[in-house]
Amino acid sequence: MALNNTYEARLVQQETAVGAGVQVLLLALLGTAIGMGPAGWLTGLAFAIATWAVLSRALHRTRPRSFGPANRVTLGRAILVGGVTALVADSFESSPPVTLLVGLTAVALILDGVDGKVARKTGTSTALGARFDMEVDAFLILVLSVYVSTQLGPWVLLIGGMRYAFVAAAKFAPWLNAPLPHSMARKTVAAMQGICLLLAGADLLPYLANLGVVLLALGSLVWSFGRDVVWLWRNARPAAAAGTVATMAGTGTEADLEAELEAGIGAEIEIEVGAGAGAGSGARELAAVR
Repeated sequence: MALNNTYEARLVQQETAVGAGVQVLLLALLGTAIGMGPAGWLTGLAFAIATWAVLSRALHRTRPRSFGPANRVTLGRAILVGGVTALVADSFESSPPVTLLVGLTAVALILDGVDGKVARKTGTSTALGARFDMEVDAFLILVLSVYVSTQLGPWVLLIGGMRYAFVAAAKFAPWLNAPLPHSMARKTVAAMQGICLLLAGADLLPYLANLGVVLLALGSLVWSFGRDVVWLWRNARPAAAAGTVATMAGTGTEADLEAELEAGIGAEIEIEVGAGAGAGSGARELAAVR
């Protein structure tokens, strides 16, 4: 049985290696087709190596029985995102092939709705698969933000950086890690980001129209994040208060609690509730990519 598990683990790791190989092949094709410069090559190779390393480590930690069909779709999307990343990096040295960039991005966005359906249909939904899908989505939005920012200004980077800023803030405010309720509005706003950035990047519309499209994307994203942060803050405070009361209830009788409250300990409880609002929140492994 141990040999069988080891063999399956090797097969899973081999799939990530194949993905890295396909990524290098795509870069070679792009390099041949457009004469990609050093910036594009180095960025694309760095993306391939980083994706392989991070995914291999995650698979080693979770030890799935198989890589799964849904993860193969997501890996295919990651390969396309690697190609888009290389093209965007190369655009700083030479004029980018807009048609090719738009084509790769469009396919990656279309496949975004496929991997989840495949996972549900095959019964292979996993926390790792959901996180993998989320990170690919987030990085694609970041790369598109970089590209569009060269046309409309650095403020566009707020779209791609907002999710990473949220994750960084959660390190200092643990209550942001609490799970969020399902929201179709959140998913709609997330889907809008890629579409709006792709439309602006294609440069098919006049400048003012592209500006309006990207401002719409940014405004909707700020609203979505703001609404979720307010919800998390409001729900973290009652949770912390309940935890404080439960702790006190375990250390004395009801009569003791009433006596302590009468003696003025209630004021201290309020202070503890305010200071520990984040501590009562449960850790969250996953969040909607937005």
